[in-house]
Amino acid sequence: MAGAERRGGGIPETREHLFKVLVIGELGVGKTSIIKRYVHQLFSQHYRATIGVDFALKVLNWDTRTLVRLQLWDIAGQERFGNMTRVYYKEAVGAFVVFDVTRGSTFEAVSKWKHDLDSKVLLPNGTPIPAILLANKCDQKKESSQNPSPSQMNQFCKEGGFAGWFETSAKDNINIDEAARFLVENILANLKAFPNEENDVDKLKLDLNPLKAESKSQCC
Repeated sequence: MAGAERRGGGIPETREHLFKVLVIGELGVGKTSIIKRYVHQLFSQHYRATIGVDFALKVLNWDTRTLVRLQLWDIAGQERFGNMTRVYYKEAVGAFVVFDVTRGSTFEAVSKWKHDLDSKVLLPNGTPIPAILLANKCDQKKESSQNPSPSQMNQFCKEGGFAGWFETSAKDNINIDEAARFLVENILANLKAFPNEENDVDKLKLDLNPLKAESKSQCC
């Protein structure tokens, strides 16, 4: 989303961005753990299931002239077909779709999540927002019969419209920062293509106010 510019005497122009990023996937795949690891460098085995939606903010000094604020929306796994998801997805510019490498059924649900995402939020030119597939809990033993090979994952992402994929572990802090940086790079590339969008920092903040009254955020 377009950011605000700052100018001062002799100070290089600084651009700030606030990007709304969705984190979606089946119940129990580790969405909350990924966010807590990324934002707070914390990990716990005992997060309660997210109810509705929860929010977290990550501030990145992207470069000497760019400040990026990522507003991460932790969407409950059971919310996929709820009426509220269209409201949750509104104004998002990127997404992580998460599955659990130890549970094949969560990978089977990935395509449904991606289809639901693409049906509810699009870029200004009508194309899907960039989505990164996260194969989470890679620190745990994987059942080879359930998990596709890297080449199969590459093909799956190509056919499914994913910008890329990463094996991640919130527990061992594997590829969380790398995946986020890759997503932000994709978001910034799209921003350059649509620099005159009205979706700025203040507008996104205003959009949040009515939503908080409707959602039940109970993620610890």
